Amino acid sequence: MLNVSLATGNADLFPAFAIRGAVFIAEQAVPAEMESDTDDLTADHFLARLDGAPVGTGRLVVHGAEAHLGRLAVLPQARGARVGVALVAAIERRAAERGLSAVDLNAQSDAIGFYEKLGYAAFGPEFMDAGIPHQAMRKVLPQAAEE
Repeated sequence: MLNVSLATGNADLFPAFAIRGAVFIAEQAVPAEMESDTDDLTADHFLARLDGAPVGTGRLVVHGAEAHLGRLAVLPQARGARVGVALVAAIERRAAERGLSAVDLNAQSDAIGFYEKLGYAAFGPEFMDAGIPHQAMRKVLPQAAEE
């Protein structure tokens, strides 16, 4: 069973940061000093559990009226189990609850198709971040599109 919840304390945050370390630092060779930032202090962090085991994470950073989905990471053994889809949906719901009309993200270029299937559209030029090609993307949330 897959469950995604808002991280509410160290019992959730420790595995979330461990997943990020395993995916971004160990697997993708992102420098450790680039993996975390000051937004971690104020972000809404999410933790995905598959059959009770922590397998994925992501965060929502809000600055004013701007929502940014980031640090989406799923452990290799859980890929293909729709963990990323569930995390994105939870982050979008949280953004909507907070009254935000759209969610932006910086997708690794090889993940553009994943986000396009979830309704995100690319904008601007491709750019490098931590030595990995990225593409800015945005999704207008459904309730905002209806207004």
